[in-house]
Amino acid sequence: MSKLMETLGDINRRYRELDELFADPAIATDPVRLQEIGRERAELEEVVSTYTEYEAAESALADAELLSNDSDPEMAAMAADEIRTLKEQQSALMSRIKALLVPRDPNDTKNVIVEIRAGTGGDEAALFAADLFRMYARYAERQRWKVEVLSATETDGGGYREVIFQVTGKNAYSYLRYESGVHRVQRVPATESQGRIHTSTASVAVLPEAEDVDIQISDNDLRIDVYRSSGNGGQSVNTTDSAVRITHIPTGIVVACQDERSQLKNKLKAMTILRSRLFEAEQERLAAERGDSRRSQIGSAERSEKIRTYNYPQDRISDHRIKMNLSNIPGVMDGQIDTLVQELRAADEAQRLAEAGLEDERAVVAA
Repeated sequence: MSKLMETLGDINRRYRELDELFADPAIATDPVRLQEIGRERAELEEVVSTYTEYEAAESALADAELLSNDSDPEMAAMAADEIRTLKEQQSALMSRIKALLVPRDPNDTKNVIVEIRAGTGGDEAALFAADLFRMYARYAERQRWKVEVLSATETDGGGYREVIFQVTGKNAYSYLRYESGVHRVQRVPATESQGRIHTSTASVAVLPEAEDVDIQISDNDLRIDVYRSSGNGGQSVNTTDSAVRITHIPTGIVVACQDERSQLKNKLKAMTILRSRLFEAEQERLAAERGDSRRSQIGSAERSEKIRTYNYPQDRISDHRIKMNLSNIPGVMDGQIDTLVQELRAADEAQRLAEAGLEDERAVVAA
């Protein structure tokens, strides 16, 4: 028996045990224990119900295969149609089971902080950074998520040297986490009179938003400087000390915010960014201690890794991690990145299943 089927058998047995415990009069008088059992049972319930459907389809498939040998041609043809339908149903149910069994990242349900920085390419890189920001903002809008800019350094041409923003919404990190890395664009800049194609880059970092309970920051570890804002900012620019720069002394991480006229608001935004950067650093440290050695760049947040190329002359987007090519750059840059996101999520789920030893071809129904 495959490990996947053994795991499903273990889950079924544990679910039945929990049902028996739930009905135990001694447990009923212990509200804490009752709550623990209820929580564990709820976590297993969808896997169990889906596997029950799978087993029912398997039983129906066995019956249909017997009928397919019937001497009546019409009956055999009906059975063949049912076999095809049941196999498709089983395949879909097994895919669902595998998705439910994928080891979860505890950060998947969190909101995110996204940092985009222009790389090589001068003004064109800054414009590309602005294009990426718009792409994610439009994608978030399609997902009904909220986007708030925390910090931005604009260029005269309408680009961004750096833009940091918060995305608030259900499971935002589980969808956007795969965008971390270096994005490369190949196109003819608007300012290029000779029609030459330029290559520019921008780096993207997607951090799970950390809460106070995730990471503790001592006031003694912070140096907070205030200064006058510069650049766009309305009448308050250069007239009040509203800009805030926070230095985390133990790590040397520096965060500055000046977009708001209020010093307090800038400080709160800076702390949100700092907290998430420290949380990410702690996650990386723990992963190193555990000896995590995932070779794939999918979801690994390697900021120095070139993950995607946007080739405008050929209308081709290439994701180098999953060897996937897409067309329709205008649509993608308008936030239509669902196909990329779903393919990356599927590849990551398959990898996590394989690492857990739960990916087994015998459990997949042949088409």
